[in-house]
This record gives sequence, C-alpha cells and structure tokens, in this order.
Amino acid sequence: MPLSALALALGAAFLHAFWNLVLARARDVEAATAVALVAGVVVFAPVAALGWRAEREVWPFLVATSLLQLVYFLLLATAYGRAELSFVYPIARGSAPVLVLLAGVVLLSEGASVAQIGGVLLVAGGVLLVRGLRGPAAAGDLALALSIAACIAAYTLLDQRGVRYASPVVYQELSMIPVTIGFLVLTVARGRRQAVREAIGPLTIAAGLATFGAYILVLAALSRAPAASVAAVRESSVVIATALAAPLLGERVGASRLAGAVVVVAGVVLLSL
Repeated sequence: MPLSALALALGAAFLHAFWNLVLARARDVEAATAVALVAGVVVFAPVAALGWRAEREVWPFLVATSLLQLVYFLLLATAYGRAELSFVYPIARGSAPVLVLLAGVVLLSEGASVAQIGGVLLVAGGVLLVRGLRGPAAAGDLALALSIAACIAAYTLLDQRGVRYASPVVYQELSMIPVTIGFLVLTVARGRRQAVREAIGPLTIAAGLATFGAYILVLAALSRAPAASVAAVRESSVVIATALAAPLLGERVGASRLAGAVVVVAGVVLLSL
C-alpha cells in the first residue's frame, strides 16, 4: 500500500471517529445527522464547482452509491438512537473490510496477497477486541451493525470504480446531494422539524464538514490503493474513537481495548508493507 494512500486513509479514520462521536452524543441523532449533511453539502459545493471534473460514465455509480449512502445514514442514525456507540461502531466498521475483501475476491475476481488477507483479518479482529464481547447484545442491534457494515462494503467497492470518472470532491458532492435531500425530507416528515432547528450549532456543523472531508480522503486513497487495504486502514478509526471515548464520553479504556488497539496497529503495518 503506497504511503500516500496510507496517510489519506488514516486521516479519514480520525475525521470519521470525530463525527461519529459528535452525532452519537447528540440529543436527537437523526436531526443532528440531517444538519451535518446539509452543512457538508453547502460548504463543499463551491469547492466542487472550482475543481469540477466529472465524466458522463460517473452517473450510474453516483445513483447507486447515493442509494447506498442514504440507507447507511438511516441505519446509522437508527442504531445510535437505540444502542451504544461502543457496540455499533466497532462491529460495523470492523466487519466492513472483511466483507470488502470477500466481495472483491469472490464476486469481482480480484487477487489478494497473503499480507493483505492477514492485514484485513488483523484489523477486523482488533476492532472487535477493542469493543470486546462483554454483555448481552440485542439481536436487532447486531443486525443493524452488520447491515451498516454491508452498506460500507458495498459503497467502498462501488466508489473505487466510480471515482475514476470524477475528482474525489466532485464525486462526494454529487453523491451526497440526493442523500442529504432524502434524509432531510424523511427527518422533517417524521415530525422533527423543531429538533433539526435545535441541532444547528458549531459542533454539528463541524461534524458535517468532517463527514465530507473523511470520505473525500477515502476516495483519494481508493484511487491509489486496493479497496480492501483502504477499507481496513480506515477502520483504525475504532482505535481513535476508543481513545477519545475516555475524555469525551467518560468511558474506561481497559486492557482488552488496549490489546485490540495493538492488533489494529499490527494490521495497518502489515497492510502498508
């Protein structure tokens, strides 16, 4: 994995951990997510316009990824509204790279080196160890987390091909406009108009910018490295979120979580060789 792609994926991991922590702490997760998406679309619109590059071949990819991203955000808001971030986030993010690797090999006939397979499995195992398997988990919560992972895997593989026909910023902006409109309409239709107004604030807006910035970095990384490697490295966001959970959420970081962080780092190192 090239060092440039590794740096981009790690930067995306930090931003991803940040915006998930912000949204998970919100009083109304769905309303905060709607505000964050609107902020991202509005702020990055002029940036996309200035650096416009989009070929006609990109549109089928944009339609498909927009649908997947809308489902992803709906599932994520639902999951954070009913379950703990420390359960949903590691399971969803940790399962995704394994699904990416399996789909790439089985469905798309992509090759996978021993190091790549080992790195993906180490990262996936590490993020699960960060969470641990302590305590009962409702079947519905687990199903939500795995559904989120499936969405992540699907749009990661799709976007690796779609971003060839547009610059990362333009691709992200065009794919997120319908997602934002759809999510906002659904949120308001559910009677959360006032909640959306109350969710407007500096932290929520910052989360929106981080949402867009993180995936733009991912798209840039996908243009430089295999999808499985990028997906695995960006899952180090679980370790970052664990570190931030102590000062921001007051969670205790025990030995199992520290061990999981070490395993994830080992997987990142293996992928970068």
